[in-house]
Amino acid sequence: MTEFLAVTAAVDESFFTDRSGGGCIQENRLFCPDWVTDNYDRYLDPTLEHLILVGSAVAAGFLIAFALAVFAHRHRWLQTPFLAGTGILYTIPSISFFFLLLPLTGRGAMTAIIALTAFNLQIIFRNITTGLRNVPPDVTEAARGIGLTRSQVLRQVELPLALPEIIAGLRIATVSTVALATLAVFANGGGLGAEIVTGSNITFKTGIIVAGSIAVLMAILFDAVLLLARKALTPWQRAAP
Repeated sequence: MTEFLAVTAAVDESFFTDRSGGGCIQENRLFCPDWVTDNYDRYLDPTLEHLILVGSAVAAGFLIAFALAVFAHRHRWLQTPFLAGTGILYTIPSISFFFLLLPLTGRGAMTAIIALTAFNLQIIFRNITTGLRNVPPDVTEAARGIGLTRSQVLRQVELPLALPEIIAGLRIATVSTVALATLAVFANGGGLGAEIVTGSNITFKTGIIVAGSIAVLMAILFDAVLLLARKALTPWQRAAP
């Protein structure tokens, strides 16, 4: 609670005062292009911080979820407890999770990355296990029949065939992480959330629009990159009628 008050205290007065919007406020304009031109540089560092938060959280989440999914694929009885555990993390209210971590990890980007990683585990784990489970049994039997070991079947047969589901999970996790990363401001973790919370006020909303638009564009770009990666890594799907 004290961390939340520290953040909100910084916006108590400025939120209700003119943020040099000039004529835009007087004309009651929702968006002020001139202000953006003069202040675009204030979004450079927050955008980079946001990219780092998202990239770190998704990468960490994928590595953890992948290890859990492969282990659960070999020991099927573990799928239910792993799914339940990641599901509990996923259902914790996001802001509450940040505040629960503060006494343990302190304020900063690390707290934000840990929370964001926990939130995307459920999505990635579920999609990896679904993809592996949907590999046709006759395909894996044929692979074993030609002498492939269990590890070789996983690497050379099951994972390639599960790639569409795996990348679909990554797309969902990445887009949701871009949005959730705006809450890192409450842990002093940086990112675009700082500009959304402190970059505008009740009468001047240009800062919110700019920061929000950058986050939306970032999510679209991440999604497009992952979609292209899926097409490049699964050429057999393009060849299918």
